[in-house]
Amino acid sequence: MSKRIPIEVAEDRGGSLYVSEAKVYPRSVRGRFDRLRTAAVFWLLGMFYLFPWLRWDGRQAVLFDLPARKFHVFGLTFWPQDFLFLALLLIIAAMALFFFTALAGRLFCGYACPQTVWTEVFLWIERWTEGDRSKRMKLDAGPWTREKILRKGAKHLLWALLALWTGFTFVGFFTPITDLGARLATLSWGGWETFWVLFYAFATWGNAGFLREQVCKYMCPYARFQSAMFDRNTLLIAYDPMRGEPRGPRKRGLASVLERARGLLDAATAYDYVFRANHHPSAADNRLQARKTITFDGDLGEIQPLPRFAPEELGDCIDCTICVQVCPTGIDIRNGLQYECIACGACIDACDEVMDKMGYPRGLIRYSTQNAIDGQPSRVLRPRVIVYGALLAALCVAWAWGVGHRSELIAEVLRDRNALYREAADGRIENGYTLKIANKSPQPQVYRIGISPTTAGIQIRGAPLETEVAAGEVAAVPVVLDAPADLGGRQAIRFHVESADGSARAEIDSSFFGPMQ
Repeated sequence: MSKRIPIEVAEDRGGSLYVSEAKVYPRSVRGRFDRLRTAAVFWLLGMFYLFPWLRWDGRQAVLFDLPARKFHVFGLTFWPQDFLFLALLLIIAAMALFFFTALAGRLFCGYACPQTVWTEVFLWIERWTEGDRSKRMKLDAGPWTREKILRKGAKHLLWALLALWTGFTFVGFFTPITDLGARLATLSWGGWETFWVLFYAFATWGNAGFLREQVCKYMCPYARFQSAMFDRNTLLIAYDPMRGEPRGPRKRGLASVLERARGLLDAATAYDYVFRANHHPSAADNRLQARKTITFDGDLGEIQPLPRFAPEELGDCIDCTICVQVCPTGIDIRNGLQYECIACGACIDACDEVMDKMGYPRGLIRYSTQNAIDGQPSRVLRPRVIVYGALLAALCVAWAWGVGHRSELIAEVLRDRNALYREAADGRIENGYTLKIANKSPQPQVYRIGISPTTAGIQIRGAPLETEVAAGEVAAVPVVLDAPADLGGRQAIRFHVESADGSARAEIDSSFFGPMQ
């Protein structure tokens, strides 16, 4: 071989804490978890892109109408007075996160997080325009040619179109989307509408196209505090070192350790092999440059590399590194649980495929608990999971009951601030009020207004008083109360507002003022 191998001297960074991130090129994989992720992507993005276009009772099915201070969600309309339900919904979301994390790890990150979902779609586009992992790596490393420009240009064009459509859809949840689309043709969007469409499009393009796993590793706080919700009985994606170690290539025909005399290693030996392999990676590992996030404090002394093992001493891991190649965050799951792992299950699909080709049983990488991996008793249903589940169920029931039993009437009373009282021509004492009546029902309603004074003689001028309020509207009704001239001081009164069909009723306490005696 006459060709020289180029050697580059590593640059001294002077102890800098910043290290430039190498691009991760996830390899495509097929399997049951990949199908589950694909189904989640279509389901979640289908809801996001479709819901603004659905119609419900003559209006947009899902519309957060901020100017009108109303949130329409299919048959439900939430008013500012329903803020309690929004707060309760956020508590339910947090409790669901605690429950599912304690039960099965980062399910949300792997299947439902917006960052994961949009990144998956952007990766589909990248694979379609540039090819799979090896082709993308070769394309990026090569010079700029006509083919590279066309492939890169097509990728970014499709990314930009999807990002702009995402921004348009996002704004369509706050502005009627049909009107937004109609005004696009005449370029008559408002300034804020244009800003949010472009801002959300740029955020989608940047986060899903470029930042990707760095959002999960450095920007998302969930990865940092997830360990507070994990224990040794939490279901997580784990590599079985007792079965897989020592790793190494071999010829086909060697049976699994589950089928030959070697059997499983003891935990101490297996984890020692993992530790040493992490510090002395194989040539295959070095080519991948998998992120090593397991760190140790103190002086560990000299760490010896693994010896060369005879084929019959090897575990079931053939050190193909495909589990690393398919990982969207670029980690090696064989090094144990790491905060970068988003529990997407891609490494399980990859390892199962390799095990099938080798004729080995599946499950070298699998969903399991740390206790089960170590051969200790494990309980998935345990007190914290039961408590989280019970609280989550109770909160969901309370939210559903509260929403289902909301009053469709809101009534408030405002006193006339110009004067405490005034004398009428007939000598009686008058107090002026403005009654705000909000009809939250989907039909117009007629409301009857009455009072129940604690002192006789106070009455509504012009009684009986009725007013009609359109569906979803607020009416301001002026009300005048009068009383005999000899009624003085402050008197407690109560307004009653009731719909004509008796379906809704509200009571508001107020005061009637007369001359001081």
